[in-house]
Amino acid sequence: MRPQSVISAAVTTITTVITVAAGVFAPGHVGELTRIVPFELVEAVLEETGGQGKRLRLLPSRVGVYFVLAMCLFPRPGYLGVWAKLTAALGGLGLASPSAKGLRELRRRVGVAPLKALFETLAGPLGQPPTPGVRFGRYRTVAFDGCKSLKVPDTARNRAWLGKMKASLGQTGYPVIQLMTLVETGTRALLGAGFGTTGTGELDWARKLLHLLDATMLVLMDRGFDAAEFLAEVAATKAQFLVRLTAARRPPVLARLPDGSFISLIGGVKVRIIAAEVTVTCHDGTRYGGTYRLATTLLDHRRYPAQALMTLYHERWVRHEVAWSEWNSQKEDRLMSVT
Repeated sequence: MRPQSVISAAVTTITTVITVAAGVFAPGHVGELTRIVPFELVEAVLEETGGQGKRLRLLPSRVGVYFVLAMCLFPRPGYLGVWAKLTAALGGLGLASPSAKGLRELRRRVGVAPLKALFETLAGPLGQPPTPGVRFGRYRTVAFDGCKSLKVPDTARNRAWLGKMKASLGQTGYPVIQLMTLVETGTRALLGAGFGTTGTGELDWARKLLHLLDATMLVLMDRGFDAAEFLAEVAATKAQFLVRLTAARRPPVLARLPDGSFISLIGGVKVRIIAAEVTVTCHDGTRYGGTYRLATTLLDHRRYPAQALMTLYHERWVRHEVAWSEWNSQKEDRLMSVT
């Protein structure tokens, strides 16, 4: 009989003590949002960014974080209306009844840094390999897209950093934020976002998100992203791409493929160009169409058929653009309610 060796395992217990204000908020519960964004995570980002504050308050800074998140969910009611919705499940527990001014000061005290850190912690792909619509072949499909129609209040502070867009009769009525996002198309989960003045070009905002790309991804992009230098930068991340080309681009034909596509070169990157005639029929019977050209780094026409890639690009429009349309239908109420 062989002797048996016995390995004893040492267990170390680490206890973290968090000092919080007394009262109903001490356990960290602030309505349903704490189930999705845990209290411990909010405490951690506040500690990391220095947003905790040096003294204890009846309305701790973490409550301010949840309050700002609730403002995004309920853009119409104003500060007091949002507070009522946030704390609706905590009735009868002796809650503080802050004024609108008090809530504004709470929001300003929290500042930008904790919310930015919280977003960067939570942002990322959600789809698992079996999730429908998440992958094309072995690649996770993601998409760049943005908009510059997000109006904000016409205040001196906003005009100072955003300015105003030029219009046919002078300037637009409100300062406008330009927003750029990188989204997982199958789930619409945000991988990253950047925003600021429209004086910075759309591609420059997209460049700030290139570090989020990797070799497991296929990036779907509209025709505004087909600049040669930008496509070379995308390819340098090792991600594949599928982009619609502008009508003015005339890529050289290096080799023709059996499916009608051809090999070309854009920005020093070898690509495959796929052309299709697209016809749209409106509900009144009106028909219009044109030539639709896509460029991709997926060069194998057998593994990645042209028809499959055209269908995939259409899904990008359905999943990402439609999501934007739904969100944009509420954007003015959402942002104009912020003072």
